[in-house]
Parts: sequence; structure tokens; C-alpha cells
Amino acid sequence: MMQLDHIHISIAAQQLTGFQAGKVVCCYPVSSALNGLGERSGSGCTPRGEHRVRARIGAGQPLGSVYIGRRPTGEVWTPELAAANPQRDWILTRILWLCGNRPGFNRGGQVDSQRRYIYLHGTGDDQPMCEPLSHGCIRLRNEDMLELFDSTPVGCTVQIDAA
Repeated sequence: MMQLDHIHISIAAQQLTGFQAGKVVCCYPVSSALNGLGERSGSGCTPRGEHRVRARIGAGQPLGSVYIGRRPTGEVWTPELAAANPQRDWILTRILWLCGNRPGFNRGGQVDSQRRYIYLHGTGDDQPMCEPLSHGCIRLRNEDMLELFDSTPVGCTVQIDAA
């Protein structure tokens, strides 16, 4: 199985590109934060800069599995479940938990991506891609998240840029 060594996320293009040995091996549409770019805790923004995958969560869970506090609830997302719980921010399928690599910018203090619980994760089928709508995380289609998860090891670098 292919293992990525770098992921680049373009906020302008709302696209994630995966690399192996400098070559593009996958591209997926994403949805970043409705509040735009920023690193501060509580901002609801997507943090910029270089990160790394700190943890991979959800291996073996079903497609559309629901997570709260990084733990599967036993639920599987459906339009009916979403309609019955309109207040929930759906974190689905798998989680790649990010850790900032730049102290004072996206690591430590009030700008710590890990403590802000910034993830790459799946989202409901009713959510549009290529439109900033998240609470800070990077959302992907569930099928895309499953593929990305299977090819992304802990430690993989993730660069998030405005361009």
C-alpha cells in the first residue's frame, strides 16, 4: 500500500494533495473553516503552517462512524440521524489529529493546533466540499477520508497554506 510522506492543503483551492517521494499520488476536495485562517484557540479558524499527523483514530470502524471526543459513539451517520441532531458538528469515518510543528505559531500557548483538536476527518454526505464551512478542521468526503487514512502514517507532514 502506498504511504504518503507529505500532505499539502490549499485553502484557496479547497484541495488536499498527497505526495510520496515528491510525486502527487492523490487529490481530494476539502472544506476548511468558515471563519477563515488563524491559529488562536477559540477562533474557529483553520491553522496555517507545517503540522504533522500526531494520531490516527478509527481504524476498523465502519464508513460514516460517528466520533465524539475522538471516540466512536457506535452510531453511523445517516441523513435521518443528522436531521434529528442538527446542533452536532459531525466528525465521521476516521480522524487524523494534527500537531503544529512551529512553536509560537501553531504549537504551544494559545496557538496549539493539537490542543485545539484540529483534525482531518470525514463529514456528512449533505455537506458541500470546496466551501469553507468547518469549525477549524479540514473536512473530507467519507470515502476520500478512508483512502487518505489508509495511506497516511503517524508523523506525515501536513502543510496548510492560504494559497
